[in-house]
Formats: sequence, structure tokens, C-alpha cells
Amino acid sequence: MPPKRLILDTNIWLDWLMFKDPSVLHLKHAVCEGRAEIFIDEACEAELERVLAYELGKHTLGAAGQAACLAECRRIAQRIDAPASEAGRARLPKCRDPDDQKFLDLALAARADCLLTKDHALLELARRVPPFRILNLSKFLVP
Repeated sequence: MPPKRLILDTNIWLDWLMFKDPSVLHLKHAVCEGRAEIFIDEACEAELERVLAYELGKHTLGAAGQAACLAECRRIAQRIDAPASEAGRARLPKCRDPDDQKFLDLALAARADCLLTKDHALLELARRVPPFRILNLSKFLVP
């Protein structure tokens, strides 16, 4: 069975890289065991880089911590440099938060099986049946 092709939104990345949230353990194991692959593009990585620099109380990272998180992301994720076609992107549902549309575009370009998110604007689109599933991480299972 081929590995699941996944896109992580910024909140899931933060849980993995910064907060060490136990809710991502099953995802980490799936990636380590080759049952899942994660993809990212320039726009999504740029957002992650920007958010890693936010002041988040006890979780605020200095420059070295931010660089370490980005290096880990780049080690884990495969980079997609070619965007999906205009025609393909035009068929995607429009997210009510335009800043989140990039995750849908990336999922299409990566031929993802699933976009994992905590974002309510993206989760609302799950019922609109794009060419990939949109799920909260708690509902995601990897065989």
C-alpha cells in the first residue's frame, strides 16, 4: 500500500515542532514507518516561518529554536515547487479565510490524500468534497 500523501496546516506543524503535542504521535510514527509522506511548498513554509517567530509566552522561540524547527520541517516534508494548474485551482472550493487557500492549493499540487488541520474555515470545506479529504488530526487514521 503506498504511503498516504499529507498536507499539514501551520497549527499541526506547531503541534509537531514546537509544542511536542502528544496528539501528533500517531502521525510521527506513520511518517517514520513510511506509511505517510508530508508535503510543503514555499507559501506554507513561509507562513510557518513567520508564526514560529511569534511571541507565544513560554513557547516563544529564539532565532536558534526557530531555525531548528524549520530544519526539522524541511527534513520531514518533501518540497513541492510546481503549483497546481489554474484550471485545477479554479475547481477547488474557496475558503472563507483567503490566507488558508494556500493549503488547499498545496494539497491539490501534491496530489494529497488528506489535508490535516485544526482550522475551522478549512474544516467547513470538508463536506464540499475536494479531490482530497480535509480532516482534524483526531479523525485521521493511517493503516
